[in-house]
Amino acid sequence: MKQIVVISGKGGTGKTSLVASFASLSRRAVLADCDVDAADLHLVLNPIVKSSEEYSGGLMAYIDPDLCSGCGFCTEVCRFDAIIETPTAEGENSTLFYIDPLKCEGCGVCAYYCPEKAIKMFERKSGEVYISEMKYGPMVHAQLGIAEENSGKLVAQVREEATKLAQEGDYDYIIIDGPPGVGCPVISSITGADIVLIVTEPTVSGLSDLERVAQLARHFKIPSAVCVNKWDINPENTDSILDYCENHNIKILGKIHYDRTFTEAQIRKVPALEVASSDLKKEIVSVWERLNRELENHNK
Repeated sequence: MKQIVVISGKGGTGKTSLVASFASLSRRAVLADCDVDAADLHLVLNPIVKSSEEYSGGLMAYIDPDLCSGCGFCTEVCRFDAIIETPTAEGENSTLFYIDPLKCEGCGVCAYYCPEKAIKMFERKSGEVYISEMKYGPMVHAQLGIAEENSGKLVAQVREEATKLAQEGDYDYIIIDGPPGVGCPVISSITGADIVLIVTEPTVSGLSDLERVAQLARHFKIPSAVCVNKWDINPENTDSILDYCENHNIKILGKIHYDRTFTEAQIRKVPALEVASSDLKKEIVSVWERLNRELENHNK
């Protein structure tokens, strides 16, 4: 079982569309959408949710009104202004305190210093993890709650579930749609992967983002390769990307021309490969085949 992670230095490069096409080509893969901040692979592949599980990303404080004396000391120690003070109907000298869930960081300082021990910490629901079934096999994806942070813990949980499914079903691949950038969620996505495919585009920022992501893969000693999407919108910048890859010993697996088919496929909720022209199909299939050859070369 091989783990392929498709990432990019920024959003909008086309990595999700490419992952969807890889799903239709592999036929023996578990898909994992680790871009949990803005998961959208399910919008392309239209899977049916089979099960879901709550995800807890941290703690949140709760003030027990029966134990609270109304001293207000918690408001002094909370640096996030997450404790709201409200006068009661009994008069101005009587006050209720409650926690603003959008501001509470779960640090526990208020609970530690509360003289009445009226504040308790409990696990908060931060999102949900879904196991779904699509036309091409199983898929694991997730959804974060409003204003919840993604530290990489949710990404790790998505990957764990995908690994279980792959082992139980004896699948050949786990194909991961990774998040953009170089932060903690990306590190959580690529750790332990067999290869990283970096999808970039021929813009000035595209080259800069490629450099950052390639450096991250090198740091973790994970083999990487590059696909240039929409290469024909700026051939000159494409040449700069190819030069960078050649100078840094990064394999170029292919170039894909700009095509409105990707948008059409998203609207129809199918991989681009299913509605693409013969030329576009050849380009996508070529990237997939070269990616597999790279996997074989690195495992010799």
